[in-house]
Amino acid sequence: MLKVSDLSVHYGVIQAINKINFDVHEGEIVSLIGANGAGKSTILKAITGLHRSSQGEILFKNQAIQKATTKKIVEAGISLVPEGRHVFSGMTVLENLELGAYLRKDKAEIKKDLEHIYDRFPVLAERKKQDTATLSGGEQQMVAMGRAMMSRPKLLLLDEPSMGLAPIFIKEIFNIIEAINQQGTTVLLIEQNAKAALSIADRGYVLETGKVVLTGTGKELLASDEVQKAYLGG
Repeated sequence: MLKVSDLSVHYGVIQAINKINFDVHEGEIVSLIGANGAGKSTILKAITGLHRSSQGEILFKNQAIQKATTKKIVEAGISLVPEGRHVFSGMTVLENLELGAYLRKDKAEIKKDLEHIYDRFPVLAERKKQDTATLSGGEQQMVAMGRAMMSRPKLLLLDEPSMGLAPIFIKEIFNIIEAINQQGTTVLLIEQNAKAALSIADRGYVLETGKVVLTGTGKELLASDEVQKAYLGG
């Protein structure tokens, strides 16, 4: 579904990503793990057109998208849940969710999808008229995930979904990611919580300073001595 080949990204003269290669097959959960500064978020920005790559190719469903606009990328079926959630304060939960469907015209289907979101996140139904700024971090993450799902993505990109959340919310968020995947959405997950990310991943890639240094199934990476020592306190 997604194939990234020889991807390099620069911020001025600084190279954040150095000729990275990876792919995501339809129906998978793929996790990219690594320390701060490894380049994880930069990869998602390049995929979604938020930051242009300086080299390489990004194929989505066999179509090159590295030069496409973010709007075209969303229309193609990719949606991003950004790091830090970035919900719109001063707007209600409902208004935030509706923004996720801004490219869609099928009002009846949008209404159905809203109900699906409320079924998955009952607390959002209770607070749909509430300003998102007044929600907890976990509830804001649910809004961000629901907003992304409102575009009906084929590929959902998640950037550090557990960041800053209480343990009870972290477990819930990862359960929700698995449920979204089981219902047919392919997932690319960027996450510092390596144990949680690899526990639900079909496959994973380990990044260090802009390069892929290790790859394998989620189980293989969880059992890896290198991953244990670097990310799991082993």
